[in-house]
Amino acid sequence: MKILKTILFVIIGIVALCLIAALFIKKDYAVEKEVVINQPKAVVFDYIKMLRNQNNFSVWAKMDPNMKKEFKGTDGTVGFVSAWDSEDSNVGKGEQEIKNLVEGERVDYKLHFIEPFESTSDAYMTTESVDSTHTKVKWGFVGKMNYPTNLMLAFMDMNEAIGKDFSTGLTNLKGLLEK
Repeated sequence: MKILKTILFVIIGIVALCLIAALFIKKDYAVEKEVVINQPKAVVFDYIKMLRNQNNFSVWAKMDPNMKKEFKGTDGTVGFVSAWDSEDSNVGKGEQEIKNLVEGERVDYKLHFIEPFESTSDAYMTTESVDSTHTKVKWGFVGKMNYPTNLMLAFMDMNEAIGKDFSTGLTNLKGLLEK
């Protein structure tokens, strides 16, 4: 009986320590990757502002060829929504909406993940002229993990977890636009 009490107190102590640690761990995270594409800025921006085009270069869009996709609104404009539903738990269910668009410069998205877990995050893509024939594209993602789930941020590198998919997606985008 004494051993069970000791084990119980140790478990309670570990849980309490984790909950206390989570109070001091950051809740926000950000990931941003970039690539230079051998195309003029207008060509690149006209392609990336069309949310449906992400299906051609995004790693996540290619994870499940059987996922159901639904589009609402006019692509390339504020309010356009791209929704997905997949039985693959790595893809899940959710939607992405164009929230803001600065023509030729930036597209802001709101991501709403429904399954396998509920959360929202913001993403964006920007274009910047390097010169008349080269464009720097940045793809970024910002989010927040509320207490106590923010404890996971101490053990995972969001730049590694999400960043490699952004880098692959940008490499795919570069390949598409430089053909």
